[in-house]
Amino acid sequence: MIKVVLFDLDDTLYNERDFVYSGFMAVAKYISEKHGLCIEEVYEKILDIFYKKGRGRIFNILCEMYSIEEDIHTLVGIYRETKPSIELYEDARYILDKLKGDYQLGIITDGKNTVQWSKIKALGIERYMDKIIVTDDHGRDYWKPSEKPYQAMLEYFGGDPKEFVYIGDNPHKDFISCKKLGMHTVRVIRELGDHMQVCLGDQYEADYNVNTLYELESIFNLL
Repeated sequence: MIKVVLFDLDDTLYNERDFVYSGFMAVAKYISEKHGLCIEEVYEKILDIFYKKGRGRIFNILCEMYSIEEDIHTLVGIYRETKPSIELYEDARYILDKLKGDYQLGIITDGKNTVQWSKIKALGIERYMDKIIVTDDHGRDYWKPSEKPYQAMLEYFGGDPKEFVYIGDNPHKDFISCKKLGMHTVRVIRELGDHMQVCLGDQYEADYNVNTLYELESIFNLL
């Protein structure tokens, strides 16, 4: 019987692209105001680079396109530190409201700690959670797929690992360690997401796949 439900954050409980886009808009605003450019044009160019080249050198390429000099670390800081314009997925809000009170709830999330806490605050998600672990708070050896954050949850809540279930979206790192510890696992594969097309070996994949978090209730009945 499941007693503790643990969640990943990015692309599991909200659309991470919304965070990315809000950060891009903040950078576009800064550059357009400083250099007398059209904010809509700068934003569109950032998106075009993002779609074609990925995240690696977006701001470097942008500055080269406009022949402007900017400290890239400053632009990255603006991107990361802007208050994100993000909301919980509708199914995430529903399932958290449904589970709260009947289960103990937690989050394990990777990423720069200040950024992840900013997301957590913007989503208003702390009111649902009994325990939140931002792995970067504890150092690189806590980053998923390390067993350490999952083990910390076991120690915090107590009980048998079979009473725990972890819900995430990234088979590269979300499930392998908690499966080794004996937890149940569920992968959410949404219509949009960075990992929706990823398919790995059995040790990396979750025990169950769902397309929305509405399906969790029926999954829990099987556990």
